[in-house]
Amino acid sequence: MMEAARQELAKVRARAEWPELGYEEGKDAEGLTYDRNAVRRAKVLWALQYDHGPEDLPLVRWIAEQEARCRHEAPFQGMTEETELAGFLLAEHGELQDVWRHWQIKRANFDTWCGYDLQYLVAAGVRATVDFVRASDDAERDGVLERLLDGAGEPHVSEEELDEWRQHIRQRFSTDPNDEDPLTWVERAKLAGEFELARGDLTDWAAGRPRDKATLSVLSYEWADLGDFAAAAEAQRESVAFADTAWDSASAWQRLAGLERQAGDAEAAWQALVECRKALADVADWQGVGLGRMYVEELFLLTATAPADLAPTVFAEADRQAREVPGLPLVVLRAAVDAAESVNDQASAERYRDLRDAEEERIRKP
Repeated sequence: MMEAARQELAKVRARAEWPELGYEEGKDAEGLTYDRNAVRRAKVLWALQYDHGPEDLPLVRWIAEQEARCRHEAPFQGMTEETELAGFLLAEHGELQDVWRHWQIKRANFDTWCGYDLQYLVAAGVRATVDFVRASDDAERDGVLERLLDGAGEPHVSEEELDEWRQHIRQRFSTDPNDEDPLTWVERAKLAGEFELARGDLTDWAAGRPRDKATLSVLSYEWADLGDFAAAAEAQRESVAFADTAWDSASAWQRLAGLERQAGDAEAAWQALVECRKALADVADWQGVGLGRMYVEELFLLTATAPADLAPTVFAEADRQAREVPGLPLVVLRAAVDAAESVNDQASAERYRDLRDAEEERIRKP
């Protein structure tokens, strides 16, 4: 994958403009906005991390601007590693005028506002940056100063804190790809669509590691994200043993049920839900919390995919539990309609349709 990234970098270095790295809006299957060029831009960023110099500043600036635009135009994407990497590479050049580009990233959306470190904005030096912004007539001048300074007009970040941050961020973005956390390459391979490579990297990461709670949690999440729900369920099944409380146990069983369902093992999913209900018995007021609603939702979801000999049993339990859980959200009511229809229970289907429609109407009202 790194060789492909290096090739991308070599291509763009040969030119002075890079439209193929610019933000280009697209819509996914769910209608959410995404950036058609995000992967190509990410590959260039990965290569630049391990090979960058002063001559790359125009390219880095362009990429940082496109990352800011992407974070703003597609806010549900939050803040990615690539956004921070672009900011880091820009900060390494230490140019005062880049405070405006860092500001574009910082204010792009809620996640970047909270998660994009303030130190990026003053990477060229705290006092020097404040003086530069004060002397500017840029339209964003006052907004930047308000964020950089406290009520007494003093910088939120000291020069010493900036130095400590710089050391930390340089450790995070190493100069040698061999020093990266293997899970970083798993995530990058997934982004690049190299799923077989991601599976291999994940397997290599897990080899020889203790099958403890932390390892199993990572494996359960990563295998599910890669679409291997059987492997994810296997890891999740092991992790149940590490649950310390009734809540943790119920949550672990509920997640396992969903993974087993998605893996196509309806019977295993049903047994996991039986165990989930047992654990919920020791959770105070479980009917009034999100975990209880998730448990009911999983029962309905399993009904709709279970074989004919199991589905009626699961639906009967789902219907019984749903009557005990107030305030079922719209997503659960929609699953209930599908479940009732799948077992040909028209009376229940009509009842849940009425509840679904009422909830949709409530949400629509201002």
